[in-house]
Amino acid sequence: MIPRELIDTAQVPDGEELRLYRHGTDFMIVLDRNELMSTRQRGSEEALATMAVARIAKTPRPHVLVGGYGMGFTLRAALAALPADAMVTVAEVLPDIIEWARGPMAEVAAGCLDDPRVHLIVGDVVKVIERSPETFDAILLDVDNGPDGLVRPDNNRLYSRRGLAIAGEALRPGGVLAIWSAAKDERFARRLDEAGFDVDEVFVRARSNGKGAKHVIWFATQA
Repeated sequence: MIPRELIDTAQVPDGEELRLYRHGTDFMIVLDRNELMSTRQRGSEEALATMAVARIAKTPRPHVLVGGYGMGFTLRAALAALPADAMVTVAEVLPDIIEWARGPMAEVAAGCLDDPRVHLIVGDVVKVIERSPETFDAILLDVDNGPDGLVRPDNNRLYSRRGLAIAGEALRPGGVLAIWSAAKDERFARRLDEAGFDVDEVFVRARSNGKGAKHVIWFATQA
């Protein structure tokens, strides 16, 4: 049996330690006892991008914000679905994640960070949203395991009424806010509604082959 190999660790600002493991040809990023992401399960992260991009398909020269990078599955799926004149801003707070993408996980990244449509910001996605009124046609958020600051307590600002309002202000007319979660959260769905969004709650399997756990993506547009 092939043992799981610890490749590197990264300290989350004001949070806990992330650990990057390799098991055979697979990689996984772990926080405490939570496996945050894995190359074995990428289907719902890809769906976050493809379903959001489909909702803005008629938008000329679309600008998409991806927060955060993770293992790059959402970014790669967005780039595959977007036109050549699109722009994708990627906000990743941990420089270690980007180093992993360019280092031990370079084959997984497949050069997506070097796509000419990509603008990388190593920084807090909340701050990017706050300083970007009417900038994005879609905001794709996968920075925690759901609408709470599991990885980083400061991320709770994203999911508050105020944070959702600011995200709405960062969208262009007709834009979509898409939020990934490992599980259903009825209180958060109500909060989106109370913040003035029309909400489409979609359940997607974790694996690209339609198997695995059911994850949730909320697609929110201004009512």
